[in-house]
Amino acid sequence: MAVTQFKNPTCSKTQLYSSQLSFLSKTVPRRHHCTFAPLHRTQHARISCSVAPNQVQVPAAQFQDPKSKPDCYGVFCLTYDLKAEEETKSWKKLINIAVSGAAGMISNHLLFKLASGEVFGPNQPIALKLLGSERSIQALEGVAMELEDSLFPLLREVIISIDPYEVFQDAEWALLIGAKPRGPGIERAALLDINGQIFAEQGQALNAVASRNVKVIVVGNPCNTNALICLKNAPNIPAKNFHALTRLDENRAKCQLALKAGVFYDKVSNMTIWGNHSTTQVPDFLNARIDGLPVKEVIKDHKWLEEEFTEKVQKRGGVLIQKWGRSSAASTSVSIVDAIRSLITPTPKGDWFSTGVYTSGNPYGIAEDIVFSMPCRSKANGDYELVKDVIFDDYLRQKLAKTEAELLAEKKCVAHLTGEGIAVCELPGDTMLPGEM
Repeated sequence: MAVTQFKNPTCSKTQLYSSQLSFLSKTVPRRHHCTFAPLHRTQHARISCSVAPNQVQVPAAQFQDPKSKPDCYGVFCLTYDLKAEEETKSWKKLINIAVSGAAGMISNHLLFKLASGEVFGPNQPIALKLLGSERSIQALEGVAMELEDSLFPLLREVIISIDPYEVFQDAEWALLIGAKPRGPGIERAALLDINGQIFAEQGQALNAVASRNVKVIVVGNPCNTNALICLKNAPNIPAKNFHALTRLDENRAKCQLALKAGVFYDKVSNMTIWGNHSTTQVPDFLNARIDGLPVKEVIKDHKWLEEEFTEKVQKRGGVLIQKWGRSSAASTSVSIVDAIRSLITPTPKGDWFSTGVYTSGNPYGIAEDIVFSMPCRSKANGDYELVKDVIFDDYLRQKLAKTEAELLAEKKCVAHLTGEGIAVCELPGDTMLPGEM
């Protein structure tokens, strides 16, 4: 890596402020090249700034042996000396964040939130490791170019690859977004198998090279079953560390309750999404609160809660697709941010959040050995505990049984991917698959 100290204050402040970035693309096929002009591996590195050339001092840069230095280009080729930079003294140790499906629409919103410090904080430098496919690799290079051009001081590295073993190396967070959507003529069972194989491979890669305490959030649908497949293929990582994203459903439920009650979102708390990220999910109005009061005391129309409210939340994504012409991307990225923050900050006293987690040892009587959305509280270190002080009635139990049955049926369909035998796929009907909502 080049080590460069900038003496000209205008140059370092306006064009390359606090940048220490290395861009690795050794797994990209040779035929894929970015449009940046390559940096020549000479004794001096030439840095372009927004000042006249005769005003810029470019000191000597020491490069590694070209034989051992991976192919790279642009500002990510350089490592800048930060010792003299006062603002970095309070920075934390760099963390590695892996993202699959990194060239997709959800990632297009999410990556810039991560790089800006909005998620992990203004003193947390990060490395982004982006996983794509042969088909998306050029788009992924474009994503890297945009990240470069955004001049994020906290973004220290960007790596792109089509190899999960490269991307997941030492990952402390893995955000698994990429999955195949259901298209015309594709049966639910077939899609479960296709996506299941993707997440089986990614689980194996995480098991081999990721941090032993990596936190995994599965977004690609069907996210609950994909999370189960992933954790079953990563036996060396605690099963508790795997999450299926149901935070978007929680946010949607809070929105509907706030609209009905005539209050703002922040008055709604203790909202639980139970079960599967599908049309069988159960938005729990029994335990939710509005301005500290039970929802059923604020909203007297209990028929609306049981019917219209529940259906609106379950089918919100499908309606959005009809209106928008595509599935939610921006709101999904926001919910990923919310999910991460809920794990790295203390849960407000008396409140909780929803996330799909492994059911082993759960206190609710939910079937063991599936990934099921349940209420959790955070210990602020990426860990969580299940909430025990929740109440149930006959209506809620009946709804929980339906979403539980759906997840158990999906589990049978992917048994061959979880090491539990040959698949016996008998899905209950051909209802809307998770991810089509």
